[in-house]
This record gives sequence, C-alpha cells and structure tokens, in this order.
Amino acid sequence: MTNTNKNGIFQAFKEVPQKAITFILEAVTRIFAPKDDNYPETGVQPFEGEKDNKKSH
Repeated sequence: MTNTNKNGIFQAFKEVPQKAITFILEAVTRIFAPKDDNYPETGVQPFEGEKDNKKSH
C-alpha cells in the first residue's frame, strides 16, 4: 500500500519556495519597470492662495 500523501508533501515543499520567489520577483519587476502611466506632464504649479498669518499651528 502506497501513501500518496507523501508525494503531495514533497511536492508542496518544492512548490512553496518557488511560488514565494516568483511572487517577490514580480513585485520587484513592477516597482523597477519603466513607468506605464499616461498622466499629463503638469510641471510646477504656482501657489494660488493666501499666506497663513497664524503663529501657532
């Protein structure tokens, strides 16, 4: 009689670290990839308001 559960445990020991490394590498790749957003370049915006004269915050 063979125990099929042992093969599943060994397979899990093999797959879990691979999945964790893949998860981390995908995150690092996304962080350091060229930007993929299409926001308009706005530059520096001038301050349009009144200066606060209160001394305490």
